[in-house]
Amino acid sequence: MNPITDGRPTMAIVNPNTLAVMGLKAMLLHVMPILTIDTYGSFAEFEANNPDQYVHLFVDMSIVLEHRAFFVERNRRTIVLTTSVEPEKQMAEFHSLCINVPEPQLVRSLLMMVHQHHHAGKNLPPVPKALSAKILSDREIEVLALIVQGLINKEIADRLHIGLTTVITHRKNIMDKLGMRSVSALTIYAVMHGYVDINKI
Repeated sequence: MNPITDGRPTMAIVNPNTLAVMGLKAMLLHVMPILTIDTYGSFAEFEANNPDQYVHLFVDMSIVLEHRAFFVERNRRTIVLTTSVEPEKQMAEFHSLCINVPEPQLVRSLLMMVHQHHHAGKNLPPVPKALSAKILSDREIEVLALIVQGLINKEIADRLHIGLTTVITHRKNIMDKLGMRSVSALTIYAVMHGYVDINKI
């Protein structure tokens, strides 16, 4: 079966931890809103639902270890969810994603993964027009880019030669227009729209 259905790539998360699944699914949909993501709490449930339909599999390490032969055959599509940041404790045959890190670091890891494996998104179907439309003004985009690079309001004001109150107003307008309240969400938006280079965050 073609893993891209109706122009939307499909991915699966296989993990018995419901909270971890919900959090990862929300982040993935922020990074790539065109995704269709199915979630499974067990290997049996996942295996019963045509596992080869998925472009990528995000799988808990314990499940990969228990069904190693199955995932080795699909190692190019499998991303092992691990709690260790130490390379020697990760599985050499697979890409790994450490989920036991602060949110900004996890977001950056996901964005790097998308850029490396999909050539900065060029191999993915285009984002729907409603999602790719330019919502922010040029000045708001400048402010957004500096926010996600970690600059505080005063530094942004100095860099752009504008008043501190103006920066605060731009920041509020950006969050209101995008409906986003966290820097992580703003970071995902900025990188995926090409407003900031991922290597600068």
